[in-house]
Amino acid sequence: MSSQPAGQTPKSAAAVAPKATPGKTSPPKAAAKMHRRSRSGCFTCRLRRKKCDEGKNQCKACKHLGLKCEYKRPMWWSNNEQRKQQKETIKNIIKRTKLSEKTAQIGTSNAGTPPGLSHSLPTSATYSEATARTRAPSIESQHSPNYDFNQPLSHDYYDYHPHIVSPPYDPNPQFQPFPPTPYEVDIKTERQMFVNDVPTRRDSTISTFNTYQPPPPHPLPSFPEDDWINENIYDTGDMFSAEEGLDFDFFDFSHGTPQASQQALIQVDDCDRPLLDHFIDNVLRLIFPILEVNQHGSAKSEVILPALESNRCYLHCCLSISAIHLKSTRGLQGEQIDSDIMRHRYATITELCEALKLDTNHLQILEATLGMIFFQCSVGRPGDALPDIPWHSHFEAATSLVRKLELPHAMVHDSNARVHPPFNMTLASWIDILGATMLGRSPQFADTYREKNQSGSTSGLCELMGCEDSMMYLISEIACLDALKCGNGINDMQLCQLIGSLGKSMDSTEVLPESLAWPYSSTGAIRPRQLSRNMTAMFRLTARIYLCSLVPHSSKADPTMQGLVERFTGSLQLIPHGPDGFDRSIVWPLLIAGSQSTPHSTFRQALAGRIASLGEHAEFGSFGRMVRLLQEVWCQSDEADRAGSGRNVHWRDVMQQKGWDYLLI
Repeated sequence: MSSQPAGQTPKSAAAVAPKATPGKTSPPKAAAKMHRRSRSGCFTCRLRRKKCDEGKNQCKACKHLGLKCEYKRPMWWSNNEQRKQQKETIKNIIKRTKLSEKTAQIGTSNAGTPPGLSHSLPTSATYSEATARTRAPSIESQHSPNYDFNQPLSHDYYDYHPHIVSPPYDPNPQFQPFPPTPYEVDIKTERQMFVNDVPTRRDSTISTFNTYQPPPPHPLPSFPEDDWINENIYDTGDMFSAEEGLDFDFFDFSHGTPQASQQALIQVDDCDRPLLDHFIDNVLRLIFPILEVNQHGSAKSEVILPALESNRCYLHCCLSISAIHLKSTRGLQGEQIDSDIMRHRYATITELCEALKLDTNHLQILEATLGMIFFQCSVGRPGDALPDIPWHSHFEAATSLVRKLELPHAMVHDSNARVHPPFNMTLASWIDILGATMLGRSPQFADTYREKNQSGSTSGLCELMGCEDSMMYLISEIACLDALKCGNGINDMQLCQLIGSLGKSMDSTEVLPESLAWPYSSTGAIRPRQLSRNMTAMFRLTARIYLCSLVPHSSKADPTMQGLVERFTGSLQLIPHGPDGFDRSIVWPLLIAGSQSTPHSTFRQALAGRIASLGEHAEFGSFGRMVRLLQEVWCQSDEADRAGSGRNVHWRDVMQQKGWDYLLI
């Protein structure tokens, strides 16, 4: 009997058995050697599960394959779905690189033949690192026989290499009769869909074309026609109106010139990355809608992202706001989302207190404090209450910081020069003026606004929130008068004299009705100047209603008051509504006018229509809190009217009864 395994012949067994060396004994086979995986390699090699040589600036593998070498944690690393997409992107790039190398080898082997259409352009290895690289014709090229015209366009390659341009073509004199290699040109096309003159869907596509014309050796010159971008989007030309062009560099932002990819530079823990992405993608667009119209993209690139990168306190504040928005809009429940809200809220307040003790970095503390106050106006449901310091206590700290930085002094003394107002001071002024009306107090910087009004200079309020500065200064004066009345610091005769004086001042700011029109042009482009005129007219009517309510023994049933409310309702028709409209920018005017409306007023019907147009968005932020407050005011005032008591129900009294500490701006 043979002892060898079944299916194995003696010859094969002898071939498999190790050969013995005379006089030596073979050592026992060592166990497989274990090695520790490096965690300092680039993230591209780690995603590919390949060994990285950790070369400076760029590892050899990424350099050879034409991949983007990333040593800083990229955004796609913390998301499994994005990892899969990134892996497919890398595979496609590697395929293209390999195909490019293969066609280059074919071209080298056929050096004696003239180059045809299948001849590849020089690969990235042909050029030095200092020069731009190019892309060779591949199976994605329309000149390839294997090109699939039904496949969707891929942007992956240009996402990785946004700097790619075609190299200058140097034709070989030996083959002048033959056509040169075609260049691939990508043309980006953007489409905007409008429904009833309201912009809705926006699409962007890139088409690839081929040309035999080599690119110029110098940058293309700019032509006056290139200004179509601003003219079409912001309607600053003379095609539809005679408005002046917008100043896209109006504010003095504290962070200077923004960098290209700031979102990727913001360092957060992996568990907080979804909160940061949600804030940038979904919350940021809700915060400064008017500023976004006047200076497109500046809120994100010059205010939010730089602060998120450099100010940890500001970052924690935004992450807390993002968690609140997630909880309210998506109905998330559980300990995790509540923990995220409180954890970042606590971190914000803790870092603020520590920074205030050190008495340094006043500008960063100010922007974080203003963020805590103002961002809360954009998120959360009316019932969301945080066991936190009220907004006006935070604003007292902000007021102290504004004075330490001498921002009011700078605004007053820079009135005559073409100096851009500090953004943080403008935001603080907005909160100060309208926030004072919520508390029945005088604005903290009322003297500054009075001086600015006398000099006729701007504070940037019109560009930030829509109402002209002169009108906001008058509202500040009315708030001072309201504070005097609440504190019994003035008798009725003096009060009526001051009311009449302020009324005449508002008369001087009136505009012709013909100057008010729908803010969208016939092409569907928003006209910022027209929107500002419409909003200023609305705030002017609101200021008149506010001023008339200070008249001793005034009643909302007075014909004068009801006439003002009806005019206000008419002005609402010139403010775009819906999720992409500006209802959230007129919360304070809606509150003041709505508190003086009667049950049969057209205002209540108009507000109900705008609430229905907003849908679920009407339940969040200051707009949702304003609606809740007005409903309670109407409930109490209508009941008093039915009882015949004739009692005026003030919205501040209702807030105090309910324990609501809202900032409705």
